[in-house]
Amino acid sequence: MNERSPAGKALPPWKVLIADDDRDVHEATRMALRGIRFRERTLDYVDAYSGAETLAVLQENPDVAIVFLDVIMETEDAGLAVVRRIREAGFKLVRIIIRTGFPGQAPERQVIVDYDIHDYKEKTGLSVQKLFTSVISALRAYDDLKSLERHRRGLMSVLESVSWFDF
Repeated sequence: MNERSPAGKALPPWKVLIADDDRDVHEATRMALRGIRFRERTLDYVDAYSGAETLAVLQENPDVAIVFLDVIMETEDAGLAVVRRIREAGFKLVRIIIRTGFPGQAPERQVIVDYDIHDYKEKTGLSVQKLFTSVISALRAYDDLKSLERHRRGLMSVLESVSWFDF
């Protein structure tokens, strides 16, 4: 049973974008996350196989909650360039989880400081449990950020309406 919105409609699944040039990684991710529910919502997957495709998919799906992003795709740092472009394009709330098979190419300490990402995972040491934990943490953060954004917009609306009154 899906959680219901105030209007009584079932809430949509969380959108997860898998951005990796290796099709097997897409399939393995789906298998590892099979059956996950968070706040009574399931996961729905969208795929991208390059940096450019990742950005295009985000433009078409602005409600993506999590991006699993490979560092090395069409270039050795394509994923890192995509992180910057995602944020510059205004996607501030989406949680980005960097995954790399070559941690020497993008050292975790440097990446976590220099880029606006939610998490950093090495593919070789990534268990189903670690992936689960990372997903739940990212979904919780995303949902909290969305809630804060709704409250901020509501407050701005109140402040705008109050400004019409002459004190």
